[in-house]
Amino acid sequence: MAANPIEPASFEEGGYKPLAEINVTPLVDVMLVLLIIFMITAPLMLSNVPLELPKLSGPNLDRPEEPLVVSLNRDGAIFLKDEKLGMDELLVRLSALAPARGNDVIFVRGDKGVEYGSVMEVLGKVGEAGFAKISLIAENPPGTAR
Repeated sequence: MAANPIEPASFEEGGYKPLAEINVTPLVDVMLVLLIIFMITAPLMLSNVPLELPKLSGPNLDRPEEPLVVSLNRDGAIFLKDEKLGMDELLVRLSALAPARGNDVIFVRGDKGVEYGSVMEVLGKVGEAGFAKISLIAENPPGTAR
């Protein structure tokens, strides 16, 4: 049976079939280009905001306190700021400071000739006193800038 050219072909006879696929490649391309544009322009818009801040005539309020520094010299002596203390005295002094300054960072410095065990013992006492934020201090090698 021949198909009549005037009548539309049915699906069984191999006529036109609807395309049920969506081509998402152009959509993905456009979205990636927009993502890149926004990633580049967003930081630029925030950093170039010209401001003229007001001047205050009142006193400065929150002055930062002097940081807590624990030091170990080559002989194994322990210092809190500039005061020489023993290991037990260090624990007592830091425990007294912890309620007021427990969220502050405490800095620990140790001479490179000090034994590793001594530094770890001081770190343990600092943690035992109630300080959770501990930072070790080191120097940059000569000739390097930071």
